[in-house]
Amino acid sequence: MAEFDKDTTSAQVVAKFASQIKGRVFVITGAGHHSIGGSIATELAKASPAHIIIASRTRANVDPVLNAICDVNPSVLATYVQLDLSDHDSVRSGARLILAATGCKIDVLINSAGNMALKEYTVDKQGIEMQMSVNHVGHFLLTNLLVPALLKAGAAGPHAAHVVNITSAGYQISPVRYDDPTFSGGKTYDPWTTYGQAKTAQILFTYGLANRLQSPGHVKAFACHPGSNLDTKLGSHLAVEDYEDVPVITKRNTGQEFLFTMGDEPRFKTYEQIAATPLISALDPDVAERSPAYLQNNKIVQPAVEHAYSAADVAKCWKLSEELVGQRFEY
Repeated sequence: MAEFDKDTTSAQVVAKFASQIKGRVFVITGAGHHSIGGSIATELAKASPAHIIIASRTRANVDPVLNAICDVNPSVLATYVQLDLSDHDSVRSGARLILAATGCKIDVLINSAGNMALKEYTVDKQGIEMQMSVNHVGHFLLTNLLVPALLKAGAAGPHAAHVVNITSAGYQISPVRYDDPTFSGGKTYDPWTTYGQAKTAQILFTYGLANRLQSPGHVKAFACHPGSNLDTKLGSHLAVEDYEDVPVITKRNTGQEFLFTMGDEPRFKTYEQIAATPLISALDPDVAERSPAYLQNNKIVQPAVEHAYSAADVAKCWKLSEELVGQRFEY
């Protein structure tokens, strides 16, 4: 694995792995203006990928990123696909459009869209709690629908295809509540516990996907915590005081202490640094050899709590996810 440190920038990662980007096809969800996904897209453009597809609910949020890609490198084909992760009909329709636009060949899928600690209990079109829906379930469905294109690209080589699920250190807050993922219809809803459940599910999905695709070996899967940053829109509805509840809620739910950082990780990353770990997950060939894996602070680490990686949880989360999307996936 290439040597990066706590101060590594997204631009440095792209420069290091330019050969892993040139001529390849990238699909990114939720890459709106002032987002981690938007930063990933504009940084990738510097190294001349063949095609960047941004799948997002609202075109207006994506237009500034599409324009930035054009400014950085006019030779890059950049496409918007309308896709609402909270609406499974929209996910299926969007997946068909992505497959058509890519010729059923995707080198890297980065699941970046998300929400965090929604103040009020909300459900999606299917009746699934909204944080679980957008962060995990919609991505679970989309990724599985795109697996044929990932397998095709990976088999064509010379590099394996990658799936990157951008999660959060918030996975420590709560395991997946398999018996009550909707919090009794909102009666027991807690914004941070629900966020923790969704972030845990993303990591478990990563392990489950990689295990199922291990035999062909053409698709690698990673989950990563990009770091905390105050410049993106993700937590713009939260006050600093809201974050003070996290350690208390984590202790109540799991009996464990919440770790805001690991090792020498800074409490906050700059906007120039925030996409570095996702890009390493997507591009570093040494990381590919260790799939599935969780990355934080630009390196592979073990998740801090067992509920985010145990084989039993991986199996239960996959089963629950299939039930929520109403479809089984076999590879």
